[in-house]
Amino acid sequence: MNTTRPKPSAPPTVFHRLPLLVFGMFLLSTASALELTFPRDGDVVTRLDGGETAEGLALAVQGTAPAGAAVRVNGVAAARDGEAFSCTVPVTGRRARIVAESDGARAEARILWNRGSFKRYRFSVDDNIQFLKDLGMNPKAYPSLFDHWYLAFWREMHQTYGAKIHLNIYYQTDGFDLSQMPDTWRDEWRANADWLRLTFHALQDKPDRPYRNAGHAQVAHDYDLVTGHIRRFTGQDTPGCTTTVHWAECPAAGVRALRDRGIENLIGIFHVNNGTCTTGYYLPPEQCARVDTRPAWHDHATGVTFLPCALVVNSPPVGEIVPLLEQRAASPHTSELVELLIHEQYFREELDLYQPTIKDKVRTALQWVTENGHKPVFWSDGFLGVPEP
Repeated sequence: MNTTRPKPSAPPTVFHRLPLLVFGMFLLSTASALELTFPRDGDVVTRLDGGETAEGLALAVQGTAPAGAAVRVNGVAAARDGEAFSCTVPVTGRRARIVAESDGARAEARILWNRGSFKRYRFSVDDNIQFLKDLGMNPKAYPSLFDHWYLAFWREMHQTYGAKIHLNIYYQTDGFDLSQMPDTWRDEWRANADWLRLTFHALQDKPDRPYRNAGHAQVAHDYDLVTGHIRRFTGQDTPGCTTTVHWAECPAAGVRALRDRGIENLIGIFHVNNGTCTTGYYLPPEQCARVDTRPAWHDHATGVTFLPCALVVNSPPVGEIVPLLEQRAASPHTSELVELLIHEQYFREELDLYQPTIKDKVRTALQWVTENGHKPVFWSDGFLGVPEP
C-alpha cells in the first residue's frame, strides 16, 4: 500500500474567493436598494390613491429598503415591515416630488395630482375623412352638417347620452383633400363645439404606421397642415390639446413636435403582448405596461401625458363590450377615466370594413358608461377633463 502522505492543499487565495465576494457584493447592493414602488415617476395620482380633502391629497406611499433602516419620505418617518416601508405624504399642488431618503440613499418620483377626479369618459373616432369628402364634394346636398347621416348619428348620441365626440381626421383621401372643404358650416361647427371637435390624426390612411420613424419636421408639417384647415373651415379657435396619432406610434422627436404645438395628451393602446407594444408611441414595453394600469401617465421628457384606451369599440362583438368594460372597471386605477375609441370606416357600407352592427356597438358602450355614472368630457377641458379649481 502507498504510505506517502498527501501534500496539504494550498490555502484559498483572493482569486479563489472572488466569485463568492462578487456574489456577496451583489446581495449587499440588492439588499441596500431604496426604491419607491408607489408612486413611480410620472404617475398621475387621484383620490383613489389616498384621502382627498379640500386641503390636499393624503398620498399612500410605498417602497422597499433594507430591513431596519430608517426611511423618511418628504420628511415623514415611514413605517417598516421587513424590507417594505409605507407612509402617508401630503400633496397640495398639481405637481409634486415624492422623495424617499435612507442612510444617504435617495429615490424620487415626480407626480401629477388629478385633483377632483371623478368617473368620466370621452368618445373619440379615428381615421375620419370620408364624411368630409361627402360634404366637401357636394355641399349643396347638406344645408346643415347634420343632414349628413354620419354627423346626424353622432348628434343623436349626444342628445341621447350627452356624449362628447372627438373626431381625429386625415388631410386627404382618393380624389379629395381638406383644401376642398368649404367653410359653409362655420357657424354650425362653432355652435356645436361644446360636444363636437376635430383634431389632427395623420396626413392619410396609407401606408400603415406612417409616423413610426417620423422626425420633428414631418409631424410638425402634417399637424400644421391639418390643423390650419380645421381652424379655417370650422372657425373654432383651437381643436383642443388631445389627439391620437395614426396607429399610436411615433418617436419622441415627433411627439415633441406635437407638444410644441399645444398637444398635451395622447391616446394609445398600451397592452403588452409577447413582450412588445406597437401602439404605445415611443415607450418601451415595461413603461407601456405601467401606463395600462394607471388612469394616465406623464412623461417629463416630452411633457406629454398618455391616456390608455379602455376599449376599441369596433373590435369585439356587441355581446363582449360590456364584459370588457367591466373588466377594465375592476381596478380603481382604470375605472374612472374611460376612453372609448372607434374608426370611421366601419360605418361606411361601401367599404370592406363595414360592420352592420357598428351603431349598436356605440350605443352599447355609451349605455354602459352612462348607467355606471361616468360623465362625458373632453380630456382637453381643465386637467384630464376635470375643471381647474
